[in-house]
Amino acid sequence: MAGSGASIGWQAYRATRRFVNVHKGLTQLPERRESAILLGSMGRAFLLTMQFDGTDYCGWQRQKSGRSVQGTVEEALGRLAGGPVKAVAAGRTDAGVHALGMPVTVEMPQRWESADLLRAANALLPSSIAVTAVREVRPGTNARKHAAGRRYQYDIGVTPAARSPFRSRTCWPLGLALDVGALGRAASVIPGEHDFRAFAVLREPKPHYRCRVIEAEWHRRDDGIVRFVVAADRFLHHMVRFLVGTMVEIGLGRRSEDAMRELLLSEDNRDTAPPAPAAGLSFVAAWYPDDIWVGPEVTW
Repeated sequence: MAGSGASIGWQAYRATRRFVNVHKGLTQLPERRESAILLGSMGRAFLLTMQFDGTDYCGWQRQKSGRSVQGTVEEALGRLAGGPVKAVAAGRTDAGVHALGMPVTVEMPQRWESADLLRAANALLPSSIAVTAVREVRPGTNARKHAAGRRYQYDIGVTPAARSPFRSRTCWPLGLALDVGALGRAASVIPGEHDFRAFAVLREPKPHYRCRVIEAEWHRRDDGIVRFVVAADRFLHHMVRFLVGTMVEIGLGRRSEDAMRELLLSEDNRDTAPPAPAAGLSFVAAWYPDDIWVGPEVTW
């Protein structure tokens, strides 16, 4: 790039560097003018592990209207890069869904090191989003396409205390006792490879609805939370929330424990319970083949 566009990009980088240094009390970021203005030379790829409270966002993905996590992240990283940055997440969470360890891949100018990027990104992101780790990866690494598997958890508050405004943002404040034994037996049929179309939003046809689940377990916690943990090679839209909504009906005694097995043989979702509320769902982690990593991981 040359001319006025390059000047604007350089000025944006300088303004961001001053803001980060002066207002956040950080050491000076590396200054290399040619890296800041030559946006086509973004030769370093990083995987950022992120946490976010999704309550006030329309989901991860940019939408025509509404504030998205992706848009907020790209705006902050674009200020650091001096130009547009595309952030790709391992999962495209819906409105109100949270993340405890969402991998996000980005490309940044050559001047950036993992430790500097971790510190500077957290200086610019709002309090509802945080970067917990940064690691350099091979160019072209895509957090969504290259993930070998993903893990989610769903929290349900089974005591009146779940109604607290400090807890209800991150759980389903059901406030009713659940038969955890029945929940466990219902979940025991989920692991393995199945057609999960009964537990998905059926809009446009997909090549297939098969997912290989490697973990599906319920746990009773000491703080009045009952938690469902599930891991698979892929997930369908609303799949975890449909699974939880149906199993909660089993845990309340409103459905037979055989319902899950029967639904896994169904060709539609007409007999599936409504999806559980978004607030209880969190993206926990994703894992990748060893050959994507270039440098060591830097954590906060």
